[in-house]
Amino acid sequence: MATRAFTFVIGLMMVFASSAGDRALAQSQLFETRAKQAVMIDAETGTILYSKDGDKLIPPASLAKLMTVEVIFHALKVGRLTMDDKFAVSKNAWTKGGAKSGGSTMFAKVNSEIRVEDLIKGVIVQSANDACITLAEGLAGTEENFAALMTERARQIGLTKSVFKNSNGLPAEGQLVTMNELARLGQHIWREYPDYYRFYSIREFTWNKITQPNRNPLLGMDIGADGMKTGYTDASGYAIVGSVERDGHRVFAAMSGMQSEQERAEESRKLLEWGLRAFEKTALFDADEIIGEAQVFGGAKSGVAVKAKGPISIFLPLTNTDRLVARIVYRGPLAAPVREGTQVGMLKVWIGDNLSQETPLYAAETVELGTLQQRALDAVGELMVGWLR
Repeated sequence: MATRAFTFVIGLMMVFASSAGDRALAQSQLFETRAKQAVMIDAETGTILYSKDGDKLIPPASLAKLMTVEVIFHALKVGRLTMDDKFAVSKNAWTKGGAKSGGSTMFAKVNSEIRVEDLIKGVIVQSANDACITLAEGLAGTEENFAALMTERARQIGLTKSVFKNSNGLPAEGQLVTMNELARLGQHIWREYPDYYRFYSIREFTWNKITQPNRNPLLGMDIGADGMKTGYTDASGYAIVGSVERDGHRVFAAMSGMQSEQERAEESRKLLEWGLRAFEKTALFDADEIIGEAQVFGGAKSGVAVKAKGPISIFLPLTNTDRLVARIVYRGPLAAPVREGTQVGMLKVWIGDNLSQETPLYAAETVELGTLQQRALDAVGELMVGWLR
């Protein structure tokens, strides 16, 4: 039996427009930004609220340090590290990331030992390259080993495209990320490490008697911002991953390709504030509600009811709500038997042409293998469909 992609439009209680398919970018956005690449997501539901070339691979600059910190936070969470562990500042870290390097630094002294907590503050607040290298060498022996851990960990948390070659984001061949995945990374850090996320809102940090302010311009704007990171390279321009929370609603934005620090501050503020103002939460399906049916081949029934593991909500724009389209997408027909609880497909939701949300769908019942006669009839049906294809 040959499988093929099945797509069914769900009959929601609203008017739907037709969609041309799984395209990532709406032809007409509800918001415009001067950033060359930008993605904004709702923190609670993961809904993509805005996307502009969000899957383009670009150099990450210091935004790579978000992945560095994620690896360290994960090591703390699973007990491989403690905040009081100390790592020595090697000559390599001091040379490549210290004051003489000309880059961002916490001015760590060569051969000194620094607590993990202080190194984390150096990375997050001061964007310190020497702190990144010291953490990398302390956890994995070499930066190369640590970069491999970064990419491996990225895959584990669902980032399928981004590749890391060092801990600090300095230019390196093959080191590339997408704004979509960086926005997801920010959401992941906030969700998985609530005890550590607070580091991103620290306004300044002093080390070696030198006080440096947090480089995130959003923190001083009184808009509810509490993270996360800025970056810059000649190749990709000024970039930022930022998060704002207001009245229980949080959004994450990742943006790159801006022309100046001022433009980065203005464009990120405008996008994040628009994200908080212009959307409202809408319930699509209740927990355990049957969403639709997937076709079954050779079963006691011709179809199986499908549902999500919990309620499904989405943040919709206050205008143009009629552009919502929801589809069950799976490869089928599914071969019997189909066991209850087995993942069988995805619910994909578009706002206009923008794929905004994907939710796994599971069999809500068991469909056993059919009788010989039922299987024969299904085989004839599949043969006839094959002739038509």
